[in-house]
This record gives sequence, structure tokens and C-alpha cells, in this order.
Amino acid sequence: MRLLKLECKRVLKTRVTVVLLLLSFGLAFLMAYLPATFPYIKYTDDAGNQVELKGPAAIRYQKELQAGTAGDVTPEKIQEALRQYQACLTKYGAETIYDLPEGVYVEEILPYEPLLHGLREAYADPNSGFAPSLLEIDPEEVDQFYEKCVERNGTLMKQEQKDHEAAQKKAAAMYAAVKKPFQFFPGYGSDPMDYEIFLAFLILLFSVVIAAPVFTSDYQTGADDILRCTKYGNAKFALTKVVSALLICGVTYALCGCIYLLVSNSLFGRECTKTSMQMIFSAMNLPDMSIGQLQWFIALAEFLCILAAVSLTLFLSSKFKNMVVSLSVSLLFGILPIIVYMALPTGIANWIYPVLPAGGASLQTAILYAVIDFEFWNIGDFAVWLPHVMLGAYIIEIPLFILLTVRSYAGHET
Repeated sequence: MRLLKLECKRVLKTRVTVVLLLLSFGLAFLMAYLPATFPYIKYTDDAGNQVELKGPAAIRYQKELQAGTAGDVTPEKIQEALRQYQACLTKYGAETIYDLPEGVYVEEILPYEPLLHGLREAYADPNSGFAPSLLEIDPEEVDQFYEKCVERNGTLMKQEQKDHEAAQKKAAAMYAAVKKPFQFFPGYGSDPMDYEIFLAFLILLFSVVIAAPVFTSDYQTGADDILRCTKYGNAKFALTKVVSALLICGVTYALCGCIYLLVSNSLFGRECTKTSMQMIFSAMNLPDMSIGQLQWFIALAEFLCILAAVSLTLFLSSKFKNMVVSLSVSLLFGILPIIVYMALPTGIANWIYPVLPAGGASLQTAILYAVIDFEFWNIGDFAVWLPHVMLGAYIIEIPLFILLTVRSYAGHET
């Protein structure tokens, strides 16, 4: 334990580590605050004055306007919202909300607009997938909204997983478990979730920079020659260095993730965490999760992802004697999932990036986008949902790379 404390203290005293840790905590607050500055509402008050609201003020006003949408998203609520929408557009001779006179959208559409989310998806043509306009949907048929969602989910999975019956059955079982009616509480959007991913990606890169010199710096300075002559200067010392790096990086992300969620949810309203993820993303999303549950699921997945990436970085650090090479190769593996995703065909990339240690926190390949997508690993008659593949890979990789690191250091030739 004393050796561990000394190693943690040594790493934490380096200037680069201090700067990166302070930057991580600062970014946690900044990333949580930025999405709350995006909302914008312009309306005319009772005195006829134009009022512009931005940021938290716009969020509060929007929540007041949409207070009637809070709670269960029942077919009756959706039906009434569709009737009002169609009546409004007919009244002004508009085909879309963009054709409405200025101010009408905020006053007559925005108060119930969230209830219309998912209608076009649910009533899309089962063969072509073409979604009708809201004016083309008969309000009398909306009482079957959730039945239509189940049907549409089935046809969608037949298109997405055309040749894989096991994946179709797995998706059907997952969607059947989703609680209906959906829940909705106004004020929240998808932007905060994107910024949670962005924060994790930056902390992952910072963690790689912190971990890359752990072994290499001792090789390069010659300190390793002395340390190997001490009582615990071999495998035990290697394990101590590994644990200290994982502890520093893991605790940093855990604290930053908690700060992010606490600040973000305070700005948007804690009641928003009870909203069904199907009301924010796609009505066809497979997991039975509220926004709050999704936030913590993503946070846990990113935590494991960062630990896996740091474990790989430590293994690379134990192999290289040059700091520049160690850091460069480690950062390359940090962005490798993005390169794989962009450079390779989708069918091949989906088999590679989920098992890369940094995949779950990278921008295009983040586990959030796998959760809201419909991809599976299909192995014969067996189907595994991609987020489960990613979590399983990280759980295996962390102890695997720790073991390889200790063995590599113990067998390293100075």
C-alpha cells in the first residue's frame, strides 16, 4: 500500500498530469453548461413586444409552455396533439411548420410538439420505409400508436437485419420489454448526451498522455536499472505502477462524469431524467431505459472503456524505450476506432471497432450511438447486441492488458 501511495504521488506531481487533471475538471463543468446555452425562443408577449430568450431562460419558458405534455404519452394525448397540429397548418394554409407566419410556431405548435415525436416513424410505409407527413396521418388511427410502433420495429429490423432471424427475434424481445406508454418531461434534448461522449473522449486522450510515460520514462532516464535492483523492483513494482495509473485515470473520469451529470441535470431539470429515451431519440430504440438510466449506462461504459484504453497504453509503455514513440502509438490507438469507422466498409468496421479499447468513447463510434442504433453481431444462429459486445470486450481487455503489462515489464531487457 505504501508503494502504491508513493507511485500515485509521483505521477500526480508531474506538471503534465496536474494540468490535464485540472483541465478535465474544468471541461466537466464547461461541457455540462454548453448544451444549456443552445435553446433559443422568440415570441411576442401580451404587450406586443418581441421577446428573445436564450439558454436557461429559454429552457424554463419551454418547460412552462409544454407543462401539459409531462407524464404518460398516451394515445389520447398524441391524438389531440395531431388534431391541433393539422388544424393549425390548415388554418394558415401551410404544408410544414416552416411555412407558418412568424410567431405561430411558438404559440400554437411548440406547446404540444413533443407528443408528435415518433408518429412519422410509426406510420412509415412497411415496404419502402417512407414516412408520411403529419398532415397525412389520420388522427382516428393514432389510438393504435403503440401497436404501430411494435409493427414498425419488426419491419425495420427485417430491413436492418434482413438475413439474420436471430437478431430480429432478439430485437423484438428487447422492444417488447420497453415500458409503454412512453414517459416525457419537457426541457431535455439529445445535445447533453453528445457532450457527455465528447467529455469522455477528451478524458480518454488525457488519460493516454498520463499513462504513456509510466514505464517508458524510467527506461529512457535509466531509473529502471536502479529500481529493478530493489526488493520489489520487478512484477510487484509493475503491478503497483499499473494500479496507480488506472486509479488516477479511473477516479478522474468517475468524478468528472458525476460532475457532468449533476450540473447538466440541474440545468435541464432532474425530472427530465424520467423521460423515455424513445422520446428523445427514435421511437424504435430497443433498450428499456429512461434518460437517467441511459446517462448512467453510458457513464459506466465509458468508465470501462477508458480503463481498457489505459491498460493498453500501459502495455505499450512497457514495450517502448522512447517516450515519443510510446505516446505516439498510444494516441494512435486512442483514435483508431474513428479511423476504422471512417476508412472501412460498415460491415467490416462493425466487427472491429466494438472490440477496440477506445471504441466506446470515440466520437463516431461511441457506445451511445450503438445503443440508439440497431446493429448486432451475428454468429450463426446467435445474435449479440453491439453495446453488449463492447462492454464484454472492455471487461476482458482490462485484466488481459494488465497481465500482459506485468509480464512484459518483468521480462523487459534493459
